[in-house]
Amino acid sequence: MADRVAKINRKTKETKVEVSMNLDGGGKASVRTGVGFFDHMLDLLSRHSLIDLIVHADGDLDVDAHHTVEDVGIVLGQALEKALGDKAGIHRYGWASVPMDESLANVAVDLGGRAAFVYNVKFTGGSIGSFPVELLEEFFKALAANARMNLHVNVPYGTNNHHIAEAIFKAVAKAIRQAACCDPKNDQVPSTKGSLSV
Repeated sequence: MADRVAKINRKTKETKVEVSMNLDGGGKASVRTGVGFFDHMLDLLSRHSLIDLIVHADGDLDVDAHHTVEDVGIVLGQALEKALGDKAGIHRYGWASVPMDESLANVAVDLGGRAAFVYNVKFTGGSIGSFPVELLEEFFKALAANARMNLHVNVPYGTNNHHIAEAIFKAVAKAIRQAACCDPKNDQVPSTKGSLSV
């Protein structure tokens, strides 16, 4: 199998985002977005997916973190789609149920080339420190759309906002790791259509 790597740059009037990704890495991360809590979550995403990840972003944080978080989701999704190539030999589907103390996140993904996003999450407050929890939904929506994957995130219970968010990122990481992993029993594209492109 060819190296599954990608490097994507995106520059707008609002943000400049650079992402490098190695799907077959060891979970090493270099993350710098200017948003501390978000950096922590992206580090978790890398560590638990075993995807080597470099994310550097400069955004209009004087306005708020919205553009930075959403645009990182866009570029990460584009990088994931590119690194997967034709998707031959991958498992395609992945799922994980991850507890974080009193919180639980259930996540399922399909790297089948069609974007869909389901997000059933209730937080107990509007922010985690200075980070608005609503931005997490924007991040994952952008990630799913640009990776062209189904991403279903369900949190049946949880009371601590930080724990809820951490459980989600860890579960997404585990599910993507499983879905993107090479299937030793099948080196073909995992679809009866013979293709997982558009």
